[in-house]
Amino acid sequence: MKVYDNFNLTEYNSYRIKSKCKKAYFPENEHDIIKLFSLKKDYILLGSGHNLILSKAYYDADFVVFNGNFDRIEIRNDSNVIVAESGATILTVSETAEKNSLTGAEFLFDIPSSVGGAVVMNAGTKEGETKNILKKVRYLDLKDMTVNEKSNEDLELEYRTSFFQKNKNTIILKAWFKLSKGDPSEIRRIMNESKTRRWSKQPRDYPNCGSVFKRPPGNFVGPMIDELGLKGFTIGGAQVSKKHSGFIVNKGNATGTDILELIQYIQDKVKKRHNINLEVEQRII
Repeated sequence: MKVYDNFNLTEYNSYRIKSKCKKAYFPENEHDIIKLFSLKKDYILLGSGHNLILSKAYYDADFVVFNGNFDRIEIRNDSNVIVAESGATILTVSETAEKNSLTGAEFLFDIPSSVGGAVVMNAGTKEGETKNILKKVRYLDLKDMTVNEKSNEDLELEYRTSFFQKNKNTIILKAWFKLSKGDPSEIRRIMNESKTRRWSKQPRDYPNCGSVFKRPPGNFVGPMIDELGLKGFTIGGAQVSKKHSGFIVNKGNATGTDILELIQYIQDKVKKRHNINLEVEQRII
């Protein structure tokens, strides 16, 4: 396990917010994770760095990071199952599926997330959600330090939420994805089309963390923000994307405070015009 003091988190969050933490731990296996959390419980967890906002320039706290570590993937061709540790990226899961002629994970291609993050948020697109292919999850329960497993039907997987989001004292260790045999060329075609469609609509020219808000029932966030004339509106280095108003981008040296103030401004304007409380999808640390 690697440990770093005064660790720079700038390259470990996709907003590229400049931030540091007191200490960062990079566990390599379950034993490392259990050892860490047996000593204390108040670590801050950081996965791939997507779908989150670092609100501080410095954290007088210890981080446990799953990014480039704890990321092994196994393929079980006899049962068409991919088993991935929580630090693996879902991009790698989708590419592993393609290489083994397994279909069902195409929608994960180009969604920026770790396996752990995808399970917690039930990540997905119009083409599918994590819950569609998730078979079971192995996790550490911090209340009694036991390692447990839950199957799909017990994970409370709903739109951008899950059992794990509702139960903060849990650490996802591993996930099983159940897929089906398919044609590799067709799998690649679907993956490429999905990526092209997303890139045509989403801002990729500036650092961002994806969709900022959950979609309220019966409405779409982008058009509501467009109607308010907020496309391109800027606070500090944070800007409502000119390409898609549902995204906030870092135009240059944005701080966590800039992003949070811009979010609050948008929420206030939408509430006043539409009487809708926009819920932030991204995790605020």
